[in-house]
Amino acid sequence: MHGERVLFLDGEALIIDKPTGLPVDPPRDGSLSLENHLESLKFGFQRWPKPVHRLDRDTSGCLLLSRNPKAHARLQQAFEQGLVTKRYVALLEGVPAEESGRIEMVLGKVSTAETGWRMVEDVDGSLKGKASRTAWRVLSVKDGRSLVEFMPETGRTHQIRVHAASGLGAPVVGDGVYGTADKLGMMLHAQKLIVPRAGKPDVVGEAPMPERFAAAGFGEDPVGGSTEVVDLASHSQG
Repeated sequence: MHGERVLFLDGEALIIDKPTGLPVDPPRDGSLSLENHLESLKFGFQRWPKPVHRLDRDTSGCLLLSRNPKAHARLQQAFEQGLVTKRYVALLEGVPAEESGRIEMVLGKVSTAETGWRMVEDVDGSLKGKASRTAWRVLSVKDGRSLVEFMPETGRTHQIRVHAASGLGAPVVGDGVYGTADKLGMMLHAQKLIVPRAGKPDVVGEAPMPERFAAAGFGEDPVGGSTEVVDLASHSQG
């Protein structure tokens, strides 16, 4: 992976701008995943960096990796304690009825032979689901589509995708599971990540808006998508 995709680097942590289509975990079919790029992300260390959290295969943007086991435990704890700030930008098929709000759902997993697995609202508790919460606001609207900011407060599987489709009635453009596939791919981008550290500066990454958003007519993020990527390919161990 090229250095221009590195958004943050020090002796403990690394944030990369993960491209869409790249799975974090190795697929069963043996195709390429993040693991194939870890050697190029060592930056002078002997160990491969290790993902602290996950992004879906077709979600692009900020992905945090740890650079040593002790740092991994501390960074993971920040996620578990709800201390991490996450900002996503998504293009939705449709326009929410309100300008902003907060979605709360209990999400559970269902699976069928015909359609595979997906996450749904666990209305009656039969799925033993988990609570999920996301704050959101509309950034811009054009031609029946809306660019929406999502600030998830929990980290459930497919959380934003389900909240968009079921909570707002407007699925993410290109989401073939909860909406309709699109030639541009899934329009969900992890734009910003802030991880606090005791006694040290926060770990902060900001990923610029991907080209596929511009191709869809939404190349500008009115709030935070103009950040330039810093090339840290030759960065020291820190």
